[in-house]
Amino acid sequence: MLRFADFKPVSLDDRDLFSEHYRQFPQVHSDNTFANMVCWNHYADYRFTEAEGAIVLSSTIDGVTAFRMPIGPRNPDLLEDVIDLALREGGEIPLRVLDPVNKAWLQELYPNLPLHENRDFFDYIYHTEDLAELAGKGYATIRRQVNRFGREYAYTVEAITKENINEVWEFLVVWCEWRDCDSEPILAAEKEAILFAVNNFFAIGLEGWIVRIGGTIGAISVVGPVNASMAVVHFEKALPETYRNIYKVITTETAAGLRDRYRYVNRECDMGVAGLRESKTRYHPAYMVEVHSATRDDLEACCR
Repeated sequence: MLRFADFKPVSLDDRDLFSEHYRQFPQVHSDNTFANMVCWNHYADYRFTEAEGAIVLSSTIDGVTAFRMPIGPRNPDLLEDVIDLALREGGEIPLRVLDPVNKAWLQELYPNLPLHENRDFFDYIYHTEDLAELAGKGYATIRRQVNRFGREYAYTVEAITKENINEVWEFLVVWCEWRDCDSEPILAAEKEAILFAVNNFFAIGLEGWIVRIGGTIGAISVVGPVNASMAVVHFEKALPETYRNIYKVITTETAAGLRDRYRYVNRECDMGVAGLRESKTRYHPAYMVEVHSATRDDLEACCR
């Protein structure tokens, strides 16, 4: 029987464990990536345990815990144990499903279990080439804005390295002051997450890009792998009040840096923020990685 007491926090020491496991069982949603969990652990208290060749994840936000489908070989008995654990230790929405393959498997085993969409947390997936080239009528407006930026500013692009990582840190301090990060809990949490990412950039296995104007950093991106064909942009920060349209520039330049290695770019979810949803939709995602959940009442009725 699974016990929540046996779950341990995701830490930097677990990078190789997750890397090897995810090579065998590739992920598709950004929330399950090692970098996301280790950077946001102060906020969501990501924990895991190993069982029957699988990894079982949990997250706890504001004292409310939810569990994920097992990541590993299909094992109905282990899934039953996870559901039982979720009912014992989870909140009102104790089970989350971040993978369409796992969703299909769950519905195959429990065809009467209702699953509820969490649209705010669907990941947006784009063809890397589309974001890098901005070709075609659908990208005409963005393409004009990027070209205008190039006419207005003499900018350069470079990868984040050990030589410039301290400058990235300094830029983020400026960005957080401009955004007044400490004034809102979620911004304060994001500030801690991104500064952790930069402090542990190479230990986590991240990469990223810088846009400079006149030698000054105007925007940065922080990127990690999801699977062999998909990268995820974990963070993308810029000073748009100083440099108009710079967010569009860092987006396309990041894609240009990734396109030789990754077919897809995951730009995470919109969290239900209307402006963010409009912005992400404007880039024409190739598809979405859906997120579903099962309620306590439904699990009790269907699985016990």
